[in-house]
Amino acid sequence: MSEHPISNLMTETMAKIKEMVDVNTIIGTPITTADGTTVIPVSKVTFGFASGGSDFAPKHMPQGAPLAFGGGGGAGVTVSPVCFLIIGTDGSANILGVNAQASTTVDRLVEMIPGAINKVSSFVEGYKGKAGPKMDRTAEADE
Repeated sequence: MSEHPISNLMTETMAKIKEMVDVNTIIGTPITTADGTTVIPVSKVTFGFASGGSDFAPKHMPQGAPLAFGGGGGAGVTVSPVCFLIIGTDGSANILGVNAQASTTVDRLVEMIPGAINKVSSFVEGYKGKAGPKMDRTAEADE
């Protein structure tokens, strides 16, 4: 049995969507500024497609003639900027959101992660600098 025309229609539609949306659409190409700061755009991609068709008996054709096929397909893609990931020359990372505020608690937590990591790293580095060399307990007991 030969392949049904709807299969070709769906294959072609999916191939066109794949051409439009790739990983570089979601995580953009990093941009390095003159001072060494790297800016990476992040986008949200929403897409959908539909295809359909029908086999029907053509008018004015003899009985037993092959069925005619009529079909169509369509796709839509929306690319929305979400934020910019900014990596400083010192290795710090910040998120600069495009929208005014995150809509859910999870989104807010995700936005806070880079700042929290930077604060913890700074605290640990500061603690290491203040601690100084460890004292030997035996030398302390002799005094």
